[in-house]
Amino acid sequence: MSDVASTIIFEHPLNEKMRSWLRIESSLQQLEKQRHLDSQASSLAFFRTIAELIEILERGEVRSELLKELDRQQAKLKLWLGAPNADTAMIHNLTQQLKERSIALHQAPRLSQYIKDDRIISMVRQRLSIPGGCCSFDLPTLHLWLHLPQSVRDDSVKVWLDSLHPLQQALESILELIRHSAVFAPKISHNGFYQGNADEADLLRLKLNVDMNTLVYPQVSGYKTRFAIRFLPMDSEHGIVPAHLEFELANC
Repeated sequence: MSDVASTIIFEHPLNEKMRSWLRIESSLQQLEKQRHLDSQASSLAFFRTIAELIEILERGEVRSELLKELDRQQAKLKLWLGAPNADTAMIHNLTQQLKERSIALHQAPRLSQYIKDDRIISMVRQRLSIPGGCCSFDLPTLHLWLHLPQSVRDDSVKVWLDSLHPLQQALESILELIRHSAVFAPKISHNGFYQGNADEADLLRLKLNVDMNTLVYPQVSGYKTRFAIRFLPMDSEHGIVPAHLEFELANC
């Protein structure tokens, strides 16, 4: 993430399925960035993230929803073949990729079972809810593990993340196709408010220019076909929301 951004894209899920997928994606991205466990602090950050991911995966039928979506996206690609000037080679490649990732996901063991059953992860996970519960005297096994050669920890992390690879690849394909299913269109809010129809979209994507003089963020409420966006100042006491604020919106 750069220090200075000219625009920011905010995303808002319009159903529980998409809400779950975005949370899983966020957790997987964090795990990738946290994978080099070279201190207690970095290790605990990794274990907290993987514990959160286990909780998300245990809550619903994530695999079945992803497999349904992979089938749905393949059906959409098949329809695109009949469109004028369709890039048939690209569509065939995407369809093949979706098929392969669907098979890999279908054949994979229970999505969170491997990391859930791992001894190190299980030990740390039991202590994370206790304030300061992962001190060396609480978890001497972890304390020892953290003093083993870096290559030992790297190997363990690789095995853990490899077990999530079918999930990561399937989700990556789905979200990429959904995000590219709609283009951004210019919109204007009036007195910090905008509302519209989502047309059965799964995801709202909002692109906002960063103006250091008027730092505002969108608060989105919506479900299925209707949504409303209220822009609020980052400085809740002294900030100002422009009467007419330009932004871009994509209903994906």
